[in-house]
Amino acid sequence: MAAAVWDYSANIGGKHAEVVSISVFVAVLCLCILIGHLLEENRWVNESITAIFIGCVTRMTILFISKGRSSHVLRFNEELFFMYLLPPIIFNAGFQVKKKQFFQNFLTIMLFGVVGVFISSSIVAAGSWWLFSRIGFHGLTAKDYLAVGTIFSSTDTVCTLQVLHQDETPLLYSLVFGEGVVNDATSVVFFNAIQKLDVSRPGGLKALHVFGDFLYLFTTSTILGITTGLLTAYALKTLYFGRHSTDREIALMVLTAYLSYMLAELLQLSGILTVFFCGIVMSHYAWHNVTESSRISTRHMFATMSFIAETFIFLYVGMDVFDIEKWKMTKLSLPTAIGIYATMIFLILLGRAAFVFPLSAFTNLTNRRSIEASSPITFRSQVIIWWAGLMRGAVSIALAFKQFTYSGVTVYPVNATMVTNTVIVVLFTTLVFGLLTKPLITCLIPHRGGRDHGEPRSPKDDHDLDLPLLSTEESVSTNLTRAKDSLSMLLERPVFIIHHYWKKFDNAYMRPFFGGPQHHQQR
Repeated sequence: MAAAVWDYSANIGGKHAEVVSISVFVAVLCLCILIGHLLEENRWVNESITAIFIGCVTRMTILFISKGRSSHVLRFNEELFFMYLLPPIIFNAGFQVKKKQFFQNFLTIMLFGVVGVFISSSIVAAGSWWLFSRIGFHGLTAKDYLAVGTIFSSTDTVCTLQVLHQDETPLLYSLVFGEGVVNDATSVVFFNAIQKLDVSRPGGLKALHVFGDFLYLFTTSTILGITTGLLTAYALKTLYFGRHSTDREIALMVLTAYLSYMLAELLQLSGILTVFFCGIVMSHYAWHNVTESSRISTRHMFATMSFIAETFIFLYVGMDVFDIEKWKMTKLSLPTAIGIYATMIFLILLGRAAFVFPLSAFTNLTNRRSIEASSPITFRSQVIIWWAGLMRGAVSIALAFKQFTYSGVTVYPVNATMVTNTVIVVLFTTLVFGLLTKPLITCLIPHRGGRDHGEPRSPKDDHDLDLPLLSTEESVSTNLTRAKDSLSMLLERPVFIIHHYWKKFDNAYMRPFFGGPQHHQQR
């Protein structure tokens, strides 16, 4: 009987401590929002920097009050991050994206977001393997080094996107935003593929197997997201929930969006890609099938959920910097620790530059050989794109915890070192590079009243691309000539030609069935 009472008292005490921790965290979260609002017009500080700084101050205050005994408010859990915090952020990114700009620059975005991740991961993995041993740090396996490459190739472009204006620099904003989302998805997919890799027997076939797994996950996850979005749009169009209750149609959009992410995770696919493309499809079709009040509500609700999740993550990053338990477990001398941090930041800078500038030059070269109406990516724009990807954020933290901890707890000193290393790199890149982002962009793009010189001129619209489909009423020679002209235009202007024919197909078949504005009306 006494043992039962003791267990009950222990449970009550544990629950009370958990409630206190959550209450403190929510109160600090509210403080972040208030201070972020007051610093909205500040030249140097943005909300992510504010959240990290407040997190650091909060953890130091708790350590001071408890005299160093209490080191945690909440313990980071990568499952919490991937299951509850990441989905609203990625879905809102897809839901709010300017689809026309995104898909017109789709090839460039995929170059930066997919090929760039492979280049950056290779440089970071090989560089850390070569340099860590020379500064006295040992203990990582081959799979750990490959994972480190993907962990530190995942970018966080929030700081840059808060400075850029979508209407003033549409090309630059589209490239930075699109690459950020695709980069996160690619990093997670690549990370999961590495977990399945048997590094004990390396070879070319293993690399092909990883690449094949990546293509499979990328394709199937995208298809699942598009399918879920289309089914939601069809249900909203045919059943018309709004005639009875707008709450039902909003709830259906929210739940099916989250269901798409969970289905992807259940099928061991990429939930990030799935929910991102689900958001794009829902904004293109489903959003137009609900009432006007629901349209306003969904846009603000998805943006609010994303904002709270992002602030939550950066606040935790700030708090985790002063996790005394992990620092004690690292057992590294100060010079060695500084050497590890400096090495990772150097490799991030190098890996980023190794693909941004060459791929930009390749994109400019291919555009010059075609008759595209867009201007090249200027060197100033390339510098901004390079700088935008130097910050590391929540995905890097989550992948590091997934690789080097067990339910948020580190067991070995080498694992604790890599977790603290990731936190320090995220903190340094966000604070230092983030603080310099606004002045840098202001310097590189001094005239904010109009478009940047690197922005594309508006492509000639459908009048110049008016290539009708083949007709059964005309002669074979006429149709062959038309087909030849269409193929020639496709080879010279692939993006605009595909976009042109997609718009015709979309207006003729997709929108009448799944919903959406007619006559080329865009949201």
